Amino acid sequence: MKTVRIGSGAGYSGDRIEPAMELAEHGDIAYLGFECLAERTIALAQQARLADPEAGYDPLLGARMEAVLAACWARGIRIITNMGAANPHAAAAEVARIARKLGLAGIKIAAVTGDDVLARIAAAPHALMERPEETTASLEGRIVSANAYLGVAPIVRALAADADVVITGRVADPALFMAPLVHEFGWRMDDWDALGRATVIGHLLECAGQITGGYFADPGYKDVADLARLGFPLAEVGADGNAVITKVAGSGGTVSLQSCKEQLLYELHDPARYYQPDVVADFSAVRLEADGTDRVRVSGGAGAARTGMLKVSIGYRDSFVGEGQISYAGAGALARGRLAIEIVRERLRLTGVATSELRCDLIGVDALHRGPVPAPEPAEVRLRIIGRTDSLAEALRIGNEVETLYTNGPAGGGGAWKSAREVLGVVSTLVPESAATAAVSYQVA
Repeated sequence: MKTVRIGSGAGYSGDRIEPAMELAEHGDIAYLGFECLAERTIALAQQARLADPEAGYDPLLGARMEAVLAACWARGIRIITNMGAANPHAAAAEVARIARKLGLAGIKIAAVTGDDVLARIAAAPHALMERPEETTASLEGRIVSANAYLGVAPIVRALAADADVVITGRVADPALFMAPLVHEFGWRMDDWDALGRATVIGHLLECAGQITGGYFADPGYKDVADLARLGFPLAEVGADGNAVITKVAGSGGTVSLQSCKEQLLYELHDPARYYQPDVVADFSAVRLEADGTDRVRVSGGAGAARTGMLKVSIGYRDSFVGEGQISYAGAGALARGRLAIEIVRERLRLTGVATSELRCDLIGVDALHRGPVPAPEPAEVRLRIIGRTDSLAEALRIGNEVETLYTNGPAGGGGAWKSAREVLGVVSTLVPESAATAAVSYQVA
C-alpha cells in the first residue's frame, strides 16, 4: 500500500527552526508543513500590512526558508505553510527571492488567498460566537482583520499544478497536512470518513513538538529525554487514512501513547463533532497503539458532511494595557511586596488612572493560586501590576507608578520593568462558505 510521509516543521510562529532542518535532511519525507498562524497572529499581521503593503507575512519566513529550502528542493520535498498570514503574495515573492539567492532555479511557488473577508464582515452585522447577544456592529470602527478558515481545496489545486512551495493565509490548521493526502490518494471531497481520518492526522501534527514531548514533560511523572534537541513529528500515512506517528531516529523527545493521547484531545470540545471547513471529524473511535520505539499507530477516525459554514476570526482594537514589575528579596520580602501593591493601588486612585481591569500579583506566591502562603515564606518575590485602560496615556501611568517604587516605596526593590501597549482582541463568527472565494496564483523563481 502506498505510504506518504509528512513532517511538521513548526507548531507556532516563533517555533524552533532546527527540528525542521532535521526533518528535511533526515526524515525521508515528501511534504513539510509549517503551522505558524494563530488568531491574534493574523490580526497583528494585518496591522503590519496596513503600515507597509509589502509586510504582513510571518517574520520568520525568511529564516525558515533559508534553513530548509535547499534541502527540500534537493530531495523533492514540497513545503506547505500558512506563513503568508495577511500577505501570501508578498510571502511568495520573498520565497522566490531566497530561492534565487540560494541558486535554486525553477522552484514554483503558489500563493493561496481569499480568506480575507473583512469587506463582507464590514458590510453587514454578524453575530459573535463568543458573545451571541452582540454583533460585529458593536465593533464598528475598531475591526482590523476578518479572516475565514479555508479548507484544503486551494492547496490541493496548487499541488496538482506542481507547486513546490504553497503559502497560504488563514486556513484550518489540519488542512496543511490533510491537503497532501487528498492530493496523493485522490480522495473525493465528499469521502467524509477519509477526510475525518486526515483531520485526525493533521490535528496530531499541527502543534509539532507538543506530540514529541514538548508541553508534556513533567519530571518524575512524565520524563522526556533530551528536550533541548526535541525532534518534531512525522506521519507515515497509508491510502486507508491510517497512520504511524514517529520522529527522526536519534532526535530528542518521545512519541508515546500518552503524548499522542494528550495531543489528540488538545482543543477538542466534542470529540465526535470536530468542526472543520471540509468535514465534521469524529475522533470518538480513534485507536492508538504502540508500534515500536517512538512509533504510535493511529486508526479509526471518521467524519460526516461539512456544515457549509466557515469560522471567521475577527481582530479588533480592544484597549490598552500598562504593566510594571519589580523584585524584592531577603527577610521580609513578602511583606515589602504587599506594601508595594498597596502603594501603587493608592497612587492610581489618587492620580485618577481609570482601569477596567487591574491585577496585582506576587509571582510565585499568588499569581496563579490564591490563598494562604505555605511556610516558610519565600525569600524573594516578583511584583507584577497590570491594568487595562482606554488610553495609552493611562496605561503608561501604571508602569511609571511601579518604577517609582525604586525611590518612593519599600526598601530593596530592584529589577524594575515597565511597558504599555495597545491590545488587539479576537472574536469569532460564522459565514457561509460562499463568502470566501479562494484563489491561487503562481510564480517561478
